[in-house]
Amino acid sequence: MKIAVGADHGGFQHKEAIKTFLEEKGFDITDMGTYSLNSVDYNDFAKKVAEGVRDGAFDRGILVCGTGVGMSIMANKVKGIRAALVHDVFTAEATRLHNNSNILTMGGRVIGEDLALKIVDVWVNTEFSEVNRHQRRVNKIDTYQEG
Repeated sequence: MKIAVGADHGGFQHKEAIKTFLEEKGFDITDMGTYSLNSVDYNDFAKKVAEGVRDGAFDRGILVCGTGVGMSIMANKVKGIRAALVHDVFTAEATRLHNNSNILTMGGRVIGEDLALKIVDVWVNTEFSEVNRHQRRVNKIDTYQEG
């Protein structure tokens, strides 16, 4: 699985840990930045990761900012993206099973690194259930987004 990761300064340290964690598990990871703790705009990184997922360069994306909210809002502006803001393991699993989320967002100032890695582990290893009711609901999201 090809996964793009991105963060702003508020999520930089978690992104670095997530990148290492996933690479050690054999995932193909592309780091879209930021590459330091210097203040940057979350929008730029959310856009790069979301467009890469939309265009098929990556299967999924993971974004981390201070709260995860800004990344989620920006990523969800990109057509075809279902970014889910997650701060617990149950939601990480549910958003894959029920919503077929293709981008995970988290808050580096909201949850600790250990929990973030547990969330990532569950999220990357959970497939969409494809149960009819869940597929119908995802189709409604896609139809609405088409206009």
